[in-house]
Amino acid sequence: MTLAEHKKALACAVKAARLVGRLMRQNLHIDKKVNSATAHDIKLELDVRSQKLIEKTLLQSFPKVAVLGEEGVSGDQSADSRWVVDPIDGTVNFSYEIPHACVSIALQTKDKTSGEYVTVVGVVYDPFCDELWTAIRGQPSKLNGKVIHVSDRKALKDCIVSIGFAKSRSNLERTLPYFNVLVRRVRKIRLMGAAALAMTYVASGRFDAYFEQGIKLWDIAAGGLILECAGGEFWNEPVDSQHTYRLVANNGYLRKKLQSLK
Repeated sequence: MTLAEHKKALACAVKAARLVGRLMRQNLHIDKKVNSATAHDIKLELDVRSQKLIEKTLLQSFPKVAVLGEEGVSGDQSADSRWVVDPIDGTVNFSYEIPHACVSIALQTKDKTSGEYVTVVGVVYDPFCDELWTAIRGQPSKLNGKVIHVSDRKALKDCIVSIGFAKSRSNLERTLPYFNVLVRRVRKIRLMGAAALAMTYVASGRFDAYFEQGIKLWDIAAGGLILECAGGEFWNEPVDSQHTYRLVANNGYLRKKLQSLK
């Protein structure tokens, strides 16, 4: 894809994110239909409806691009390009009327050499703060149109680190000991409940790092690009489950220090 096509894709993703953001604002304080619930997660009917709205908006301009989303897939999943969508990241917050949730949309294309998907466009929208993060690979990340950059804090004692506790009990049990060590080494730990926002907060210099043991691709694809284009490090490695990763998103100074605490 050309830069012009990336800009078109960005505009399309922004439009879709804002449409779903409006739905989220309208429904925050309304009783919500729960499709399913587990010990540490909730799936809403509005999740499905939001993804369908995103798909409709994206496919109008890019009919041949596949969609990989938290609420399902469409199109050829081996296509050269795909959208990666989390229609409502932070669903548990949202279902409890906590206004800390967002829309995350990324566009990925296949690298011609490796055959791996690479994120080239990223959009994260927080409708409750009306904050829109955007990135195109090779250009600086922006928040509401203004260039952003990660923090330059290097000492853990000065840092705010966000942690995500994955939905499985096994990941939770692995993370708890790490939490107990880390909480004594950093200025503050934050558990906010929306991975995409945690990553954009690192990109904006609000947080210095974000760590999670088992996170899905649709939670981190857009935020990862935004972080990289803001000067940060998007370190991740796949784990056993499909589209699942171990993640240390940070300002570029902290990963080895954080990993040495395990």
